Amino acid sequence: MSGFRLLDRDKKIIREIDRWRVCQGRHIRELVGFSGQRACDRRLRKLIEVGYLKREKILYGVAGIYRITGLGAKLESGISDRKSKIRIEQIRHDITVLDTAIYFHKVNGVSYSEITTEIELHRQDGFGVRKHRPDFVFSKDGKTTCVEIELALKAKDRFIKIMKENFMQYHKQIWVVPDMECKIAKTLEANKKYYTNIELQELSKVQEIILEK
Repeated sequence: MSGFRLLDRDKKIIREIDRWRVCQGRHIRELVGFSGQRACDRRLRKLIEVGYLKREKILYGVAGIYRITGLGAKLESGISDRKSKIRIEQIRHDITVLDTAIYFHKVNGVSYSEITTEIELHRQDGFGVRKHRPDFVFSKDGKTTCVEIELALKAKDRFIKIMKENFMQYHKQIWVVPDMECKIAKTLEANKKYYTNIELQELSKVQEIILEK
């Protein structure tokens, strides 16, 4: 594209899209620090026009998802151009994950640079190592917290295994649940006497902050 100049901010956009499984325009505005959504959207359109990004409309009623193209992946070292498949049934969960990260940034002052995503944790494990990792982790005041977004109840044995692993590895494990009366929340509450670092956060509290204008 004639007259296009790649900016450091563009590379940051690429890096953020790479480390989160699902990324919408409103998320990119927050993660990269645009002053407003219109300015962010204009820049994203430029990056699509030059072939570094693409926008996919996957789920009806849900804003488009930004993805990195093969050309865009070449701009930053460590970014794979291998296309991970987005599972339709997981899109709402993954959007909630990013909303929750923004919530912790706004409410608890957690820097985005201090957050390590599930994708990054798996990369640290190395190729071929597949085990459960939290949706994201962050460090604050010398303590590490893992965050799990749990919108659908897992099998009991798997659920308890994750709680135990998080108890052993992190100072605190925060679980975001649909509401405090759901079976997920009650199962977590029942296990707090064994895994004492569990904290619960209701999804509506996250959404209140995210939806503020």
